[in-house]
Amino acid sequence: MQFLGRILDTVSSVSTLFSNPYRVRDVQLSDYNGKVLLKQEGRLVLYKNQQSHSWDCLLLCPESSSVALRMFQVASEADAMNWFPQYALKLRPFYEMLRPPLKPEMFQPIVDCVRNHPDWSSAHIAVDTGLRECLKHNYVLSQMNARDGQGQTPLHLACERGDVGCVRELLEECQARTDVKDKNGETPMHCAAKQDSAIVVEVLCAQMCLGVNELNAAGETPIHIACRLGRVEVVKGLLGGGARCDVMGSNGYPIHTTMKYSEKSCAEAILSTNPNQLLAEDPLYGGTPLHWAKTAEMSRVLLDRGCNVNYLSKTGESPLHILTKRGRFEAAMTLLTHGADPNIKGQDGNTALHLAMKLDHMDLIKALMVFGADVEVHNDLGETPGLIAARTSKGFDDIIHVAAAVTAMSRGFAEVDGLKTGSKKIDRLLCLDGGGIKGLVLIQMLIALEKEAGRPIRELFDWVSGTSTGGILALAIVHGKSMEYLRCLYFRMKEEVFKGSRPYESGPLEEFLKNEFGENTRMTDVTHPRVMVTSVLADRHPGELHLFRNYDPPVLQRDPPYTSTATFQPLTVPQEQLVWRAARSSGAAPTYFRPMGRFLDGGLLANNPTLDAMTEIHQHNKALKAQCRESEVCRLGVVLSLGTGKPPQVAVNSVDVFRPSNPLELAKTFVGVRELGKMLVDCCTDSDGCAVDRARAWCEMADINYHRLSPQLSQEVMLDEVSDAVLVDMLWETQMYLYEHRDVIQTLCQQLLQL
Repeated sequence: MQFLGRILDTVSSVSTLFSNPYRVRDVQLSDYNGKVLLKQEGRLVLYKNQQSHSWDCLLLCPESSSVALRMFQVASEADAMNWFPQYALKLRPFYEMLRPPLKPEMFQPIVDCVRNHPDWSSAHIAVDTGLRECLKHNYVLSQMNARDGQGQTPLHLACERGDVGCVRELLEECQARTDVKDKNGETPMHCAAKQDSAIVVEVLCAQMCLGVNELNAAGETPIHIACRLGRVEVVKGLLGGGARCDVMGSNGYPIHTTMKYSEKSCAEAILSTNPNQLLAEDPLYGGTPLHWAKTAEMSRVLLDRGCNVNYLSKTGESPLHILTKRGRFEAAMTLLTHGADPNIKGQDGNTALHLAMKLDHMDLIKALMVFGADVEVHNDLGETPGLIAARTSKGFDDIIHVAAAVTAMSRGFAEVDGLKTGSKKIDRLLCLDGGGIKGLVLIQMLIALEKEAGRPIRELFDWVSGTSTGGILALAIVHGKSMEYLRCLYFRMKEEVFKGSRPYESGPLEEFLKNEFGENTRMTDVTHPRVMVTSVLADRHPGELHLFRNYDPPVLQRDPPYTSTATFQPLTVPQEQLVWRAARSSGAAPTYFRPMGRFLDGGLLANNPTLDAMTEIHQHNKALKAQCRESEVCRLGVVLSLGTGKPPQVAVNSVDVFRPSNPLELAKTFVGVRELGKMLVDCCTDSDGCAVDRARAWCEMADINYHRLSPQLSQEVMLDEVSDAVLVDMLWETQMYLYEHRDVIQTLCQQLLQL
């Protein structure tokens, strides 16, 4: 039985040994009476336990003569002889500086560090375990700038862990160096730059850290690293602490890094401090930050600050070339809507359209051509985009049609320049329908008209009328806005105006109008051509059509449309009306925007303003005759009515509204109400169909040349559509429509220029 007991004791000891030989435990010193003492270093002793065939390392505790801490119990003499001297050397500062009583849980993380990181000094261990009081031990102070196997000092470690207290202690009390580099060439500041918080960076910068602008082996300064990781607060801390943005790294300046990794906030922080970084060129390609931008959002950060959208790199490429090569449609659209030239030649003489054709990227091809890319320009190999399309593109026929529309409309200058547009007695009228963001269709057709005629729109017409988006464009035409500028502007402003859910906040739209027309510009500040913008007076029932004019309204004695039983606020005269308020009033579409005072969207009564404009001109001439001013009367000779595109007709299930008698009929009633409501709105705001037929008949009776242009669209486009892809498709179909009606446009331009 005694023999069996010894066997069980041995098995128990071996089981404990192999469960965790490095677990720190309280042991009784009496258990080691008779054991062989092999070594003693300070308060560490090494025993050989013959009974369990183990080597035990004990830490003697001066406060107790009966209990010790066992640091390890290993079964290998080699392990014991390896670890004991390391324990004896590295643990001394801790058992001398830590307050008694010493507990196993106090030393477990310390001995774990010794084993897991045999290349660490006691200073490294003190930082890792957060035992700052041990940093003041003389032996630890002597190791303050010691390096581990990776070349890191304790300060590297403290910065890497974001331990602000340790960093302060190391800098202020221990005089740790800040310029030591590890094997990756990184200083402690590089480690601090990787943290989420900027506190460590600020502590280092307060001590005038020498490593703030040092490059590591990867060619990154601390601010490069912070930009790459998107640590905006760290970036701000580094900038405030002396970090420079003009230190060239392997991937350019820090601003290039923000673009490469699409870190918007970091880019904004750099540009706010150093605006000149907008033109910083990278070392390899000479590209600006815009060449490095990958997304529409990052491109806007730079473009909104006025960077050069057409800047050419050392390889002769614009940012549009780069984005096209990478197939980044959204970002490329951002450049195009900020004035990027699609016909700039880059590497090998290729334009962006050459590159898009090679990729057969139809979305990019459409966008570039809609914004005026030339399909006939030759690269250095003599290839045109059209030739490449013939070889590679599935949409070749459509591409050729649109290309023909673009190039044909560019011939106008030479053909019509000799026509006389001098003194005349015949007026020309332009009418622009409403349609929200579909005003882009109007702009695209007006661009084609300008190119064919070789004249700006404001010189081609004597009267311009518009409703809603057409009213805004009518005012823009009168005030000399470029059509290409307005196309870009519409694409840019939709994101700001149609933000959130309907009804949209009116503030962004009003700010947009104020910025474009001026906050104090009045309707009569520009008097030619004459303009009339429709709106609806909604402070009365029935509502009345109201025209905002830049001229005095015709004064005629005629019966009022309704007998009033109420007193209304008098209307202001054109000399007192602000242009931006007139535009806002015309575009106050119900459910989209709130009313502008007492005014609602003119589309409620005159979404196609042609007949109303012709009526106004007739009354104007009649008033002149009544005032014996016949010499000022000009007969209307040409009317051009432009629509915002016709949606395809679709089948309607039911418009029947009745009192339901069961749940199934209730569902049918709901469907009927919805369809009937939509039909009523569409009928009231319809700008094609009967409205066009009546205007054409009116003009034929009065011997007036009438033209109506409104492309058939393949899908319904909402008034508040924000998708660039949908809008580009809409303009693509508009260009194809213009090609099909090129004869009409040529005839129209001849009539406009000869009158």
